[in-house]
Amino acid sequence: MKIDRLIGILSVLLQKEKTTAPELAERFEVSKRTINRDIEDLCLAGIPIQTTQGVGGGIRIMDGYRMDRTLLTSRDMQMILAGLRSLDSVSGSSYYSRLMEKIRAGSSELISGKESILIDLASWYKTTLAPKIATIQEAIENRNLLSFRYFAPSGESERTIEPYYIVFKWNNWYVYGWCRMRGDYRLFKLNRMDRVMATGETFTARNAPLPDMSPQLMTPREIRLKALFAPDMKWRLVEEFGPDCYEVTEDGRLLLTQDYADLENLVSWMLTFGDKAEVLEPPQVREKLKAVAMAMAKLYGGNQSE
Repeated sequence: MKIDRLIGILSVLLQKEKTTAPELAERFEVSKRTINRDIEDLCLAGIPIQTTQGVGGGIRIMDGYRMDRTLLTSRDMQMILAGLRSLDSVSGSSYYSRLMEKIRAGSSELISGKESILIDLASWYKTTLAPKIATIQEAIENRNLLSFRYFAPSGESERTIEPYYIVFKWNNWYVYGWCRMRGDYRLFKLNRMDRVMATGETFTARNAPLPDMSPQLMTPREIRLKALFAPDMKWRLVEEFGPDCYEVTEDGRLLLTQDYADLENLVSWMLTFGDKAEVLEPPQVREKLKAVAMAMAKLYGGNQSE
């Protein structure tokens, strides 16, 4: 991708006193003409690049323009590398690994000790997730419409969107864009997307706002849960809501009060506790759990007359 190549060329120029267009063309596996266009783009971006012709000529950054390395401490560089490693965990290519090596090569004196922060953004779905992310990234860069089949609680649908952002939040990956079907901006979870492909049709970019990922907007919580949990379930409550989320009752059980957005998700979550939890409120959750328990007893109970 072009932006990757521009970053790579800039990295080379920052680390070497001088290079040539043929050397860059061979390194990045493109034509000399493409390299010349890339150099023009870097100049337009404000990078003072000087080119000279003839024997001893080449491409270099003008004297006096260098990164002030005192601006970056060893901890700064560790944070940069930790971020790049996290992106590489879901990347379908080795681009971020190569970029890390370039940063290391030019900044070895700023990096000390072993990595102390390891971030892995991959999931059980990495084999299917990485190609989706790569396809969406390319569509965003090339301003190509993105088409896919989407699976939602309301059913399946074929969607076409103008993609603008890839978002990671709440342990999930999303794509944010203008949905042609809804005529508005929408957020789509990548794990619910199938047959993801760029259509080849370009679109004129809108002045797309940043996606509002606030929990209050995405999932307004209107269900107030009150439930009692067995003492040996404390670790789960602390993991999900923090150490101050419960009150200890007289019989030793833990009283949890929390607001929820979705009834079905709440019922599913409560079922994971089995007989280690009892819902006090709201009544509809108690009734739903009772109905599910009866259906399961019927399914697994076998022939009652035996």
